[in-house]
Amino acid sequence: MPLRGRSALRRIATRGTTMAVAATMAVITGLAAAPAVPASPSATGALRWAACDDPEKRGAECATLSVPVDWTHPDGPRLDLAVARRKATDPGARVGSMVFGPGGPGDSGVEMVVGRISRFSPEVRRRFDIVSFDPRGVGGSNPVTCSGALLAERPSPQLKSQADFDATLAYNRRLRADCRARTGPVFDHLDTGQTVRDVDALRAALGERKLTFHGSSYGTLLGAQYAETYPRRVRAMVLESVMDHSVQATRRFLQAEAATAEDSFHEFVKWCDGAAHCALHGRDVRAVWQSLLARAGRGELEHPAKPGTSLSASDLINKIAFRKFYEADYAGLATAIAGMAVSNPLPASPTSIAPLPPATPVFCSDWHLPVRDYKEYSSLVAMMNMTAPDLPYLLPIHMAAACLGAPTANPQHRLDVHGAPPILVSNALHDPATGYPWAVSVARQLGRSGVLLTYEGHGHGSVTSGPCMEDAVDSYLTDLAAPPRGTSCPAVPS
Repeated sequence: MPLRGRSALRRIATRGTTMAVAATMAVITGLAAAPAVPASPSATGALRWAACDDPEKRGAECATLSVPVDWTHPDGPRLDLAVARRKATDPGARVGSMVFGPGGPGDSGVEMVVGRISRFSPEVRRRFDIVSFDPRGVGGSNPVTCSGALLAERPSPQLKSQADFDATLAYNRRLRADCRARTGPVFDHLDTGQTVRDVDALRAALGERKLTFHGSSYGTLLGAQYAETYPRRVRAMVLESVMDHSVQATRRFLQAEAATAEDSFHEFVKWCDGAAHCALHGRDVRAVWQSLLARAGRGELEHPAKPGTSLSASDLINKIAFRKFYEADYAGLATAIAGMAVSNPLPASPTSIAPLPPATPVFCSDWHLPVRDYKEYSSLVAMMNMTAPDLPYLLPIHMAAACLGAPTANPQHRLDVHGAPPILVSNALHDPATGYPWAVSVARQLGRSGVLLTYEGHGHGSVTSGPCMEDAVDSYLTDLAAPPRGTSCPAVPS
């Protein structure tokens, strides 16, 4: 397995987003602790597997798992978690069950197992029953439900005054009350601390003495906090594209997110400058992009997939550019930009603000990102736009606005893990959403348990990015053979 110079990796890790790492390493735990851990899982009944409803997805089985709405009151109201699995393709070589922690927040683990099983390597599919679930509040697990009309009234995150700030606070209160009334008691128990207990109940229901877990993106927060809560119940754990929950200050969190996003845009421009097959090769990529942002801001940019409808600047960034950044599909992004650049402008019209997903309450329950007033909010926006001039009003500032005034049940803290086996922390150097410095920080917080595996490429998700990464992860999951500390794998040419 290729090894790269550790000093070079340290230089890369500290470039551009150094302050994010320094900030996370300097923070001292000072927020509320998680609820007391029950002595044993409080799940009702065994998992009763049956073919999933979708007849086109043969081989997937579905079940439900009954768990307490509030794990601090295990004898209180309950909810059913939707669970799915695909059995190991080689029963004779089966190791056990591997639980996948979905991202988002708001992604469906059931949909992943039922419809996107190719996301996992052939060796993992051969050796493990792959199991996942819809986290509480998502999909088939008592989903958060809110008034569509009220969601459509969401104020723009581009606040202009203290009056706008106050109106957003008032709107957030109205929306939370509406969602709580429509969703039921689980609405107030959506934090990852509760989901950790759900995962342990799932482990027990699967008959596994110890948990084999793969968490991706937001699912890494779930995995890390499981290891913190139940360190001796971990068999193996992969944390891929890593969230660092120790970043307490609102400004530092938003700055880290802006810096890692801008890094991906910079990498895209650099790639296009050097790739003759880039659809924008030889042009000023940033100038073309800025012209699209300006047209989108005026409501003049046509949505490439919806002729006759306008594409907002927010959707141009978060739904087109970021999807390509996630996949490291720079050629596809360049082609999309080139096509929109020559499209005829629509008549100028106001662009609507897309509603945030109902899973936003999960994020608000896990992240305490206070903003005092409009003056501070305006300062945060200016900082983000200065840090990421090519990507104004990134999604994290939308989330911060949506969480104004919301209670936080599981606020940020440094990990405190004792007695866990090696935990594999995997990240690309150029991840658009979870920057490499976060992975460095989480690996350090895990102490002796943290093993950092670096993918020297791009994209959000890295465990199947070429044979080097895939072999390292497969060996760890199947044989508990963690790669040497400091291992890195070369980028796979796009």
